[in-house]
Amino acid sequence: MSIDRDTFENTSEDELEELSVPDQVLGFLAANDNHAFKAREIASQIGVDEGAVSTALSRLKDRSLVEHKATYWAVTDDAERLNGYSGYERATALFNDQLGAEDKESWREHAPQQSHPSVENEQ
Repeated sequence: MSIDRDTFENTSEDELEELSVPDQVLGFLAANDNHAFKAREIASQIGVDEGAVSTALSRLKDRSLVEHKATYWAVTDDAERLNGYSGYERATALFNDQLGAEDKESWREHAPQQSHPSVENEQ
């Protein structure tokens, strides 16, 4: 997987070596959570052998971290499940460094004025 020059210069060797293939796959899918991909597309994007990506996807599926339909793979929408996976945290940090963190204020600007009915019912 390639990294940008800023990440190369500002990230320790230990941090760069920590991302396993499953971490890279999950990080890629999480960064592109509005799409589903074929294994070969993921492999091409992260610069890893397709066989290694397929193995990683199977293991991530066993942990319910990704979903599989036909030949397509997507990250789970279960945020609690993702947050419990330590590799996700490392991958997210690396992708945030490369792509920038999400702007919470931008999300707030577009948030509905009223709470979702499921939240209102809990109160």
